[in-house]
Amino acid sequence: MKNILKNTLILTAITLVAGILLGLVYEITKEPIALAKEAAKKEAYQQVMADADAFDSLELVEKTIKEVEDTVESSGCIINEVVEAKANGETVGYVVTTTTSEGYGGEIQISVGILKDGTVNGVAILSIGETAGLGMKATEEEFYGQYAGKNVEFFTVTKTGASSDEEIDALSGATITSNAMTKAVNSAVVYYKHALGGSANE
Repeated sequence: MKNILKNTLILTAITLVAGILLGLVYEITKEPIALAKEAAKKEAYQQVMADADAFDSLELVEKTIKEVEDTVESSGCIINEVVEAKANGETVGYVVTTTTSEGYGGEIQISVGILKDGTVNGVAILSIGETAGLGMKATEEEFYGQYAGKNVEFFTVTKTGASSDEEIDALSGATITSNAMTKAVNSAVVYYKHALGGSANE
């Protein structure tokens, strides 16, 4: 009985110490991690809007977020953040950060730069965990560069070679990743058209 009590007390003490240490590690690393994420985000903004010298956060429009969620071409995605990109005080476009839950390896988060006329200016990947050699090829410009310079209602994925601006060539052996990325870009485009340009300005 004494041994059981002793062992219980020892295990309790170890658990308490471990909990305290984990808490300390979290507090110590929390700020550096947050700063690193913020730096990565700003780098992504600059990547998709190279001409901009300032980025101002905008309030999300909940009604439009619901419209994004209900659109087939962007289902499974959420809008995380929207910023207005400016150059010399003038608005040059917007950066929409969106997350899709439909990646083969889980969530994929991207930032999409969209010019004032609705043209996709660039795509930057913030987080992705797809299969090496297959879905991870989405991080190569050969794939994500396909969206840039195009002004479309939405993108679609093809396995037979893109024949129009709307079509995106799928990654070989990674159609799920290709579809997820395309839906994420589409969600940014849909949000732009409903909240920032297009129908919002008509």
